[in-house]
Amino acid sequence: MKWISITAIATTFMMSCYSQPKQTSPLTVTVQQKETMHTDKKDNPVYSNTDTSKVVLKEEEWKKILSPEVYYIAREKGTERPWTSKFENSKEVGTYYCAACGNPLFKSDTKFESGCGWPSFYEPISKGSIIYAPDHSYGMDRTEVMCGRCKAHLGHVFEDGPPPTGLRYCINGVVLDFQKAKEAEKKYEEKKNG
Repeated sequence: MKWISITAIATTFMMSCYSQPKQTSPLTVTVQQKETMHTDKKDNPVYSNTDTSKVVLKEEEWKKILSPEVYYIAREKGTERPWTSKFENSKEVGTYYCAACGNPLFKSDTKFESGCGWPSFYEPISKGSIIYAPDHSYGMDRTEVMCGRCKAHLGHVFEDGPPPTGLRYCINGVVLDFQKAKEAEKKYEEKKNG
């Protein structure tokens, strides 16, 4: 009986983060795609790590500028499979950005190991970097988190995180870009002096 209870609790915990899109089937992301994703933003005219203006595009425009994997998560509110994100176990120091528009979302020092299968953070980089919406899909009461600049679906936030906030932002790694701290500092200096 204990085994059944433990299995039910574990399944509920996993499903709290996991959701499927309304019409599209999940995409499989290969290791090669993960290694090359989000590195070339030339075809995305709204991508910026410094522009704070809101981004409003039609879905047809988003489809043209986002990879199918990012589009599936960001625009169709999909979910990547647990434990498949290249950021799940990352310990690198730097900043995580929205892969759809480049908006800064989280600093690496707020990332923690939650055991849920997705990158988890306890605090966004600023109040405006994330927006919130109630999500009652799949018979659950959750809070969806979206990019504060382009409204890309990122994941969900739960009240079972560590101090100081007690929050766990459970984020799909596919919709994250990452810059190491030294790279970000170098780009800032180049822009400032350039």
